[in-house]
Amino acid sequence: MSDNNTNTTTAVADAIPGQRDSDTAPLLQVRDLRKHFPIKGGFPIRRTVGAVKAVDGVDFEVYEGESLGLVGESGCGKSTTGRLLTRLYEPTQGTITYKGQDISHATRRQLAPIRSEIQMIFQDPYASLNPRQTVGSIIAGPMEINGINPPGGREARVRELLEIVGLNPEHYNRFPHEFSGGQRQRIGVARAVALEPKLIVADEPVSALDVSIQAQVVNLLQKVQREMGIAFVFIAHDLAIVRHFSQRVAVMYLGKIMEIADRDSLYNRPRHPYTHALMSAVPEADLDVEKRERIRLEGDVPSPIMPPSGCRFRTRCWKAQDKCATEEPPLVQISGNRSGHLTACHFPEEPTIEARAEDIVLDPALAALESDDKS
Repeated sequence: MSDNNTNTTTAVADAIPGQRDSDTAPLLQVRDLRKHFPIKGGFPIRRTVGAVKAVDGVDFEVYEGESLGLVGESGCGKSTTGRLLTRLYEPTQGTITYKGQDISHATRRQLAPIRSEIQMIFQDPYASLNPRQTVGSIIAGPMEINGINPPGGREARVRELLEIVGLNPEHYNRFPHEFSGGQRQRIGVARAVALEPKLIVADEPVSALDVSIQAQVVNLLQKVQREMGIAFVFIAHDLAIVRHFSQRVAVMYLGKIMEIADRDSLYNRPRHPYTHALMSAVPEADLDVEKRERIRLEGDVPSPIMPPSGCRFRTRCWKAQDKCATEEPPLVQISGNRSGHLTACHFPEEPTIEARAEDIVLDPALAALESDDKS
């Protein structure tokens, strides 16, 4: 990649959403995306009796070279959204536009030239690699499928990729069971970047790894992003890692986006009550400091089969009123928010002026990486 392209990508990634150049088109645009899994019942004739509304109307954009984080409780639809973006799932409704082309219901033939540009890093490094194939075959597989013959041959390129992700090129003929969890995830990263994609969907890429390895993998992903200009949709539970890796963050709850904003706005001035609850749930690392107030949500997450009317979060929200049950709040910019900071709430929290970022506890290794970036 040329220096001019790199500078352009960096400028786009660092820009505040809503203040981008009007001529800058998003790499990926999602509008009213839905995925409903049918529930079958009845005997002897099985028929559809309901649907699990895993993703139920999601809107966002991803720009070239930036990283969008997706956070939320388990079962909120994050991973399903990621699989929809890569077209591993067929959307029930809505549109996915990549580089101006609607790929929502594209056929295999229509998707063929796009497949190499949208890759995925899976959550489980144990299940995502074929145990019957060597590492060389796994990483070279995408190149073989797409008919790519890099200079020097595929084997030379695979050995180069192994070195890029911090593995020994001599491990080319080893099998996945001969590697640790962190090493397997590095193999997954090498496979994802083998085709030099424009967009990578990383589905909780560090959740199955030891804390000591997580910072190494996150640092590796950032290095790959900087050097190749790849855009990321980064799905994770860990708020500290998402803050460290993503320029923008979207908060999901029960199939919908509750709030989306640039990193500083979301972590320092959250407006949606659910976002406040997530921030307050981060554990304290220092036992000697004064404990801050915790927001303990009552009840369980409602079933995605029959989600609450109006606002999805109203059954657990301390600010809910009658309007919340009858009108679904739109995802819009509300008074007091920065440009690009969108919130779906009828009665949002007041902007917080406290240094909320200090409450998000970074692993010491991640904190050291952030210090190096600032210096």
